[in-house]
Amino acid sequence: MKAIVKGVTVFDVYDRAKSGPKVAEKEWDFKIIPQTAAALAKKYDIKIDKKTIIPESKELTDKLFNAGLDMLVECGIYCIDTGRVIKYTRDEVLHAIEAAPDNFIFGEGQEAIYVTPRHSSSSKPPLIQGGPTGSPCSEEMFLPIHQSYAQEPIIDTIVDGVMQTIMGKDPVPGSPWELMAVRAEALQVRQAQMLAGRTGMGL
Repeated sequence: MKAIVKGVTVFDVYDRAKSGPKVAEKEWDFKIIPQTAAALAKKYDIKIDKKTIIPESKELTDKLFNAGLDMLVECGIYCIDTGRVIKYTRDEVLHAIEAAPDNFIFGEGQEAIYVTPRHSSSSKPPLIQGGPTGSPCSEEMFLPIHQSYAQEPIIDTIVDGVMQTIMGKDPVPGSPWELMAVRAEALQVRQAQMLAGRTGMGL
């Protein structure tokens, strides 16, 4: 009888980040990842047609899924803060996929969108996320940049940028200025959505 797999908790991840195999970041980036990827591409005979941006072959997508699953189990996830590898078993990964929700509501009110899985050959139009997506924005232009995205009808949700400064100060990570910048970013994106008449958009 197969044992019941327990879901991985945030506490499990924390413990594994402190106790996993110690690996140098350069070894991870330039040896472990590329060598494993190359070996799995050979194992599964994965050949990509460069003229096809999104592969629609079920055989190829199955190969890519299995290679990705193998890679996650073999390589794990690298934790830069501890210099260690967080490892997962195949059963844990498959359990997480099985337990993941297959739909959710993003946003509020009239701007709420219903998010469901979409296959590459689906006739349903994809959801569109707009925004500078983590790119640096000046304090002066942060609000108008986000408003310009929010006022486009095709945009469903906003992925915000990052303030280069806050009150003229550098938002150094771990400093009070970083906290102020993050708060200002959230408030200004909400203000941009309101000015565009899109209050409630997912962020």
